[in-house]
Formats: sequence, C-alpha cells, structure tokens
Amino acid sequence: MARKIPATTDSGPKVDRRKFLTGVAVAGAAGTMTPQSANANGAVGVTAARLPSALPPTAYTIAAETGTPAKDLARIGGVAGSDFMVDVIKTLDIKYLPSNCASSFRGIHESLINYGNNKMPEFLTCTHEESAVGMAHGYFKITGKPLLTLCHGTVGLQHASMAIYNAWCDRVPVIVVGGNDLDAAHRPPGVPTFHSAQDINALVRDFTKWDDTPVSLQHFAQSMVRAYKISMTPPYGPVMISLDAGLQQEPVKPHGSGEKLYIPKYTPTSAPQGDSNAVREAAKLLANAEAPVIVVDRAARSENGVRLLVQLAETLQARVVDMGGRMNFPKTHHLSAGAPAVNSADVIIGMELSDFWAVVNSYIDNGEHGIGFNQTRLKPTTKLISINSVDLNTKANYQDFQRFQAVDIAMAADAETTLPSLIEAVKAAIPNDRKAAIEKRGEAAKKAHAEARERNKQAAAIAWDSSPISTARLSMEIWGQIKNEDWSLVAQSGNVSNWPHRLWPMEKHHHWLGQSGGYGVGYGAPAAVGAALANRDLGRFSVSIQGDGDLMYAPGVLWTAAKHKIPMLSVMHNNRGYHQELMHVQRLSSFRNRVASLGGDMGPIGTSIMNPDIEYHKLAESMGWWARGPITDPEKLGPAIKEAMAVVKSGQPALLNVWTQPR
Repeated sequence: MARKIPATTDSGPKVDRRKFLTGVAVAGAAGTMTPQSANANGAVGVTAARLPSALPPTAYTIAAETGTPAKDLARIGGVAGSDFMVDVIKTLDIKYLPSNCASSFRGIHESLINYGNNKMPEFLTCTHEESAVGMAHGYFKITGKPLLTLCHGTVGLQHASMAIYNAWCDRVPVIVVGGNDLDAAHRPPGVPTFHSAQDINALVRDFTKWDDTPVSLQHFAQSMVRAYKISMTPPYGPVMISLDAGLQQEPVKPHGSGEKLYIPKYTPTSAPQGDSNAVREAAKLLANAEAPVIVVDRAARSENGVRLLVQLAETLQARVVDMGGRMNFPKTHHLSAGAPAVNSADVIIGMELSDFWAVVNSYIDNGEHGIGFNQTRLKPTTKLISINSVDLNTKANYQDFQRFQAVDIAMAADAETTLPSLIEAVKAAIPNDRKAAIEKRGEAAKKAHAEARERNKQAAAIAWDSSPISTARLSMEIWGQIKNEDWSLVAQSGNVSNWPHRLWPMEKHHHWLGQSGGYGVGYGAPAAVGAALANRDLGRFSVSIQGDGDLMYAPGVLWTAAKHKIPMLSVMHNNRGYHQELMHVQRLSSFRNRVASLGGDMGPIGTSIMNPDIEYHKLAESMGWWARGPITDPEKLGPAIKEAMAVVKSGQPALLNVWTQPR
C-alpha cells in the first residue's frame, strides 16, 4: 500500500532554494566582506569590498564553505525534501550506509542523521568511496541484503567506480546515490561546479544494471524503490541514482500545490526460472550420463542453495567442481572435485559460470606471437548444459562475459531458483536399471576424494618450517585456532595457493564469500570489513587473509572498522610484492631470452614492495587496531593468532603482519 506523506503545517518563512543557497554562500564569506556589502535580499551588492590581491582565486570559495553563517540568515520552512527521501529509504529496510561525506549530498546527509536519527540506515564514516562500495559488497554476501552508499559528484564516483565494477562482475547489488548540482545557472562556482556534470551516471553506466536522475521528490520515491527492485532481481547488480543538491534542499510543497507525495510499495520480483521443457531435456541428459559433472561458480545464493546442490549431486552421484565465486558446495563432501574432473565427463552442467569457455578449454601462455595456445578438454561427444541468469543482462563494452562457448542446452535463468524443478526432473528421468551404476559411481568418487585430500596434506607439509612462512602453514595455523568458532573467511585477497579451500572443512555458505568479481586489487580489505560488520550482528567470527598490495589501495578502511567497532581478525599474507606481476615479467623475460643476457633476474623492478618494508602492524595500530608483527618465525604464528583472537572476541579488530612465501 502506498504511504501518504502528511501535509506540512509549518508556518515558517518559505525560502526559494536558490536564494537560500546564495544566502549561505554570502553568509559564509562574511569574514571577507564589509557589513554593507550585502543587500537586503542576501545577495552581494556593488559596494562589496574587493578581495586582497594576495589571496588566491579560491579564497572566496573557501570562505564561503568554512565561514560562520550570519545570525539573521533566513531558515528553511516546512518539511525538507531530503526528509521525505529518508522516509523512502527507511521503507527499504537498509541497515547501514557506508559513505565518505561530501557537500553535494549534504541535504540528505543532514536528514539521515537528524530527522532519521541515524538509524535504518546508520551512517558509517568511510575515508574513501571505493572502501564504502567495497564494504557494501562484502556485507551483501553475508546477509543477502544490499546497502546504500552516497558518492560525491564526478570525483567521488570516479573513486568508487572500481568497486562498482567489482560488484557488477560479482553480481552483487549495491545502491549508489551520487550527489550532483544540475542547475548551472545557480550552482556555486569553483569546486562544486568542477565536481558536477550533466550526467554523472554515464561514468558507470556500462557496469550498472540501471540508473536514473530524479527531477522531483515523487520521481525520487519511484526511482529509489525501482532501483532497489532491479538490483535485487537476479542477476543481481549495482544501480545508480544521480541526486540533485537543490532537490534535496527545497521544501516539500504543501498539499494545496497539487503535489501529494507517496512512497511506492516494494514487492520483490520473482527470480527467473528455467524453461520447463529445457529442464526436462537437461534432466534426461544428466540421468543417462556415464560421467556427469556439475560445475558451479555463483550458483548458490544462500545456505538453501548449497543444500539444493548437494541434493542434485547426490541424486546423480555426480562430481561437483566449485569455481569459488561463492561457497557453493561443501569441500568435505565426497563428490567435491577439482577442475580435472571435466576431462572425463560426458555431460557437463554449468551453473552461473563467469567463464564456461575456460572450464572446458585450456589456455597455455607459450609466449609465441604474444598469444596463448588453446586446447579443448572435452571429448568429442560431451554434451554441455548452461543455466545462467547473466544471459539476461549482458552488455557490450566491458568483457566480463568472457569468450563465447557453444552449448547444447542453454537456460537464461537463475540457477538456485531452477534447482528444485531440475532435481525433481532428474529423479523422474533416472531409469531403474541405472541406479546401481549411479551408486557405483558414488563409491569411486569417495575414493578419489580421499586420495586428493591425502595428496593435499602431503603437499602442505613441504617447507612447513621455512621462513618466511609458507602459505600452507599460514592457512593451517589460522584454522587450528578458529576451528571451534562459527567462523567466516570474509576475504582472501592474496594468492595462498588455495590452501583454505583445499584443507579447511568449508561446508556452510558463509564459510567463504568468493572473490571480488572483477579482480580489482583493493577489494579485500573493505569487503572484509563490510562482511565482518554483518557477521558482528549475527555473532560470527570473521577472519581475513589480507594481501599486502591489496591493503595499500585503501588502507583507511581500517580506521572505519575501529571507529564503528567492527571485530575481525586480519592475517597479512605479506609476501612484499606484486607476485603475479613479478611472474609475468619473469616469464616474458624467459621467452625473450633476456635473463641470461642481463646477468640476473630483473623481475623485481616495479613489482617489489620492499626497501623500505611496510610495517602493516604499525599502520593498523595508528588507526585504532590491536596489531603485532612482523612475524617471520612459523613457531610464533600459532600463539600470535591465539592472542589476536582473544582481542577480536572482546570486540576489537586485530591484525597480524606475517611475512610469507610468495604463494
């Protein structure tokens, strides 16, 4: 039911929004003007004192933004437009609003904290827009609920754009509202105009699901509810609203004006489900396969999604390859398998895959002609099935859709929503004479799973006592301390050879949140803080394996975690370099026969983060964290983690600076 907004009965003075803004600028600049320099209307008169020539051209702007308003400054009467905007936002049940403050959205900022009492949503102070969006990204992957963030015009949105791109590639909803000053005839000169644009949404339009620029308060109400609805319809994704500063600050018109504001009701859209005929055809292929394989990436959107995947896999006794976009399938399950399982498959069903082509083909970087060598992993008769909601929302410019892979059955649908009907169709399609073979297939999978785990344990023991500390020991020392907690690995921004996925008993959806989506460095720290915020409210223990290069993109998020009392354990994978890029340079040097001619490895140039070494523990301490380091002795790592865990359980964030092997 639409919510009606009561008519304003405030009899205070009615002030035109543009005259009000002019008055603010003049009052703020009072320190540089004579008392006679402003006329009765609050505008600068012709007798205004000339600014001293020694002051830079921006001095007037600075004075206007920092000066004390005059005592007789006219006040806005009635209900502020941004108060109505807060009413709209509150209907969407958004708990937090991480943001870096800015003047272009000061109207709604003031309404959120005063009129809205800083609750639902609560304003979380961030020091960088990329961190704010990254926090919203991580938060959603724990709760399944989006957050709202505010960005400042052109510059704030450019800072946020990498994080928005990550959310786009990772199919995560984030509600982004960007402050903008649209009216060129009346907006303040100087900085506000530099930070304005005709269409700020154009900056991110290629990697958002939808955007709009409301021109009235009623338009804002419709756009905000629509934006939330679109972002939360699979495939999920970020949305963008450009919000005029003047619209925020003008009063709500009284009922007599003909404008009767209301808030549209939000009704979730049913997720798209696979076509029933396609589901039946897919079920027949799977039921009659000799070696079916299920490959998943972002198929499980919830704990129920994990349960459904287990049910499908057990019905078929089909091995499951989890690509890691989410925690889709329990790693302890005997049907959990590695990527080589696709080599012998006769039917492969891919669910919400970001790159089906790479699943069934190999790419070898042989250095010849600057391109790689492609080779199929499939048998000539292998059948391919795809269920992918991204087919409904693919755009042209950014290549996150990867190479084209032809399949035999393609469903543009949400995988988790389609699973119940697919499971029932598979059960109905399995012939009685196939059940013994299916059971035997399961026994073979149990043996293969046990053998793979034993190989992983043996590999993890290599260089167990080395210094710097091996990534296997780093991972297992963490596990040794958190295993009795309701834990959540909120980020793994450094490459640690996948040891947590190979040896930790990941079974629940919140045990692993997936990677960044767009592989943008700088995701790990803010996403971890956002996820830890959600876990704090749910009573879970949050741990992050934090890459050194990733942290340096936006380290200010550490302060946000301390400021808002977000407990989490961050263990640095500090290999003191951008190791992947180091390997790229070394590999190309080898292809070009450079190493021998130069007399040594030049790869560390431009890829090393050493000399001086960054003392991440001191960086964290300066922002309010408990921290220790650098830890180089593997025997000291376990006790240090135990000590840090006690700090986290007391409600504080803690960081350990651990020097590690490259991978």
